[in-house]
Amino acid sequence: MAADLIFYTNPMSRGRIVRWMLEEVAAPYETVLLDYATTMKDDAYRAINPMMKVPAIVHLGHVVTEGAAICAYLAEAFPEAGLAPTAEERADYYRWMFFAAGPVESAVVDKAMGVTPSDQQQRMAGYGHFDLVMRVLEEAVGRHDHIAGDRFTAADVYVGSAIHFYGQFGMLPKSARFDAYLARLYARPAFQRAVAIDDALLAPAG
Repeated sequence: MAADLIFYTNPMSRGRIVRWMLEEVAAPYETVLLDYATTMKDDAYRAINPMMKVPAIVHLGHVVTEGAAICAYLAEAFPEAGLAPTAEERADYYRWMFFAAGPVESAVVDKAMGVTPSDQQQRMAGYGHFDLVMRVLEEAVGRHDHIAGDRFTAADVYVGSAIHFYGQFGMLPKSARFDAYLARLYARPAFQRAVAIDDALLAPAG
């Protein structure tokens, strides 16, 4: 019998974001590991995500893709975990989660690919330019202990994962605010469990 919650991932992917979120939610889930060259392109997985990308989840027969969407969905689907926003937190929760999913990711990826928008192109680019995005992100994580206020929420999973991942590869400027924010997140048992699980999955290939 199929599990109620199935997680499709590869340990060398953005699936690590969702692994962390799933560990925070603490609901039982089944993991399906996919390989970039084979199973991620198979018809069976294309039926779940035609983009042939991970992560994806199937919960009670419903497919959710895109990391930020999965984090927001799981927070609402499992309210007992306390990761969805309160009324007071809601504006910053959605604002910064999708800022990380949109302007931050676009700015970092463009920079990594050597794309620097001209002054004219910056009007078209949703993020303007890289330095502006980084200043705004740094200010956002420095306002409170967590991105939506003083309490950890699913938005911290997504925003924190972005800062963690891009920072590991030297794609973000050095920032004491980023470091302090990440230190609070790294101390979370669910983060530590998630890292251990995915690192163990990498071990055989190492």
